[in-house]
Amino acid sequence: MKFFAILLILGAITTCDRQKTPVTEHSSAMNLDTTTFNNIYNTYKEQTLQHRRFKHTDVDFLVQQHKEKQILEVEPIGTSFEGRSIYELRYGAGDKVVMLWSQMHGDEPTATMALFDLFNFLEGKEDGNDAVRELLKAKLSLHFIPMLNPDGAERYTRRTAQSIDMNRDARAGQTVEGALLKQRANVLKPRYGFNLHDQNIYYNVPETSNPVQISLLAPAYNYEREINEVRGDAMKIIVGMNELLQQYIPHAVAKYDDAHTPRGFGDNFQSWGASTILIESGGRKGDPEKQEIRKLNFIIILNALIQIAEGSYDRYPIGDYEKIPFNASQLHDVVIRNLEIKTDSTSYRTDIGIRRGETTVNRDYFVRGRIEDIGDLLESFGYDEVDAQGLQFIPAKVSTVVLDSASVLSQTDAFGLLKRGIMAVPVKTIGSTKASSLHNYPVHFFTQKQFFPTTSLDLGGTTNFYIGDQKGGLRYAVFNGYLIDLSKDIKGQLFKSRIH
Repeated sequence: MKFFAILLILGAITTCDRQKTPVTEHSSAMNLDTTTFNNIYNTYKEQTLQHRRFKHTDVDFLVQQHKEKQILEVEPIGTSFEGRSIYELRYGAGDKVVMLWSQMHGDEPTATMALFDLFNFLEGKEDGNDAVRELLKAKLSLHFIPMLNPDGAERYTRRTAQSIDMNRDARAGQTVEGALLKQRANVLKPRYGFNLHDQNIYYNVPETSNPVQISLLAPAYNYEREINEVRGDAMKIIVGMNELLQQYIPHAVAKYDDAHTPRGFGDNFQSWGASTILIESGGRKGDPEKQEIRKLNFIIILNALIQIAEGSYDRYPIGDYEKIPFNASQLHDVVIRNLEIKTDSTSYRTDIGIRRGETTVNRDYFVRGRIEDIGDLLESFGYDEVDAQGLQFIPAKVSTVVLDSASVLSQTDAFGLLKRGIMAVPVKTIGSTKASSLHNYPVHFFTQKQFFPTTSLDLGGTTNFYIGDQKGGLRYAVFNGYLIDLSKDIKGQLFKSRIH
């Protein structure tokens, strides 16, 4: 069913039906469907932000550009523990005060990108969407704080430079950044709040293999999880978000855990009288930089702001919020089922769950796959799965030829080695090739440090081995925690190698 957002020009704003009557096409003065949302996003996406590990300097540069345009009001409202500027950008002069803050966890940048897309849209004109901007400007007073934790963003870590989780600092105010957010809330007294985060990519919609791409929550303001008007309004806004999301990602939306956290900012904003919506950006196969999930953030935030401006979110029943399932945590990067493992004295079949950990190096990162679980994984799912019935574990080999440089080996050559059972190549030097460009090579290069392939499957152990038939024929490579189908071309298969 198409979603019809109600866009009403100044002076023609319709009062919402308090009886929660179904929305129809006739209730809209202007329709904003998924095609329109897509066109808006494609027009205004901030092209300089394409990867997750951008820094404060990138944000600072963009903020100064928006300041020069003089459409958004820009003000430095404080500095981080290490002295980096924290900005507030403002738009509109309406009676409904809305605060939106992102990246209070430094390694959760998806919504920050979406906010800069939204800033570009708010500065647009004569694109057929001026009525939307006029509505927001007249009815809302928007206050954005992107990258609230610039010190954490610099390191790409969750916590602040003080090693404090800022989202557990609403009560004590021990971080300068958390104290700043609380101070702004005291001054602005928002009626609505958007708490923008990323959650881990291993949440799934219960009883399905679907990763949760967007998780939503109206945080509880007390331990009893009671619903007053403030929290109820947040729930209604979320119902509207979910209605739109189902057109983009059906069966890939869930609710975050609603246990009351007295130290948490979302819970406290709710208790301070701001209808607060938590948006958690999750995982999506083939979207490691979360660009598709960034788009979803932009669309649902813009849609929610329109509905807040109109008051049209009030038509949604709170009962529909309760129908959204809670996150389950049953996902792995790879699940291998029924794999035969032979030892010197015996053999057995089992399931293997693999996850990949990231280590940040400036703006790049490397990955280390690990065995996360072994045993009966019937209720677990993988972004990639293989049923290895009739197949067995086969250790990888290391090349006996030492190359002068990694640069003499092409990706095609490397894939040829991988298909022959060789997963690592010793080199005298990495050469002039940038280490980041070697991420897409399906072999590991190592210099001084010895590379040890996976010879046994141990909990927490490495994940560099093969899956093959009883005659030693290789079907799949499990390469640094990535599943590579050896019968397919290497192009289009995602993985990251490591340099040792």
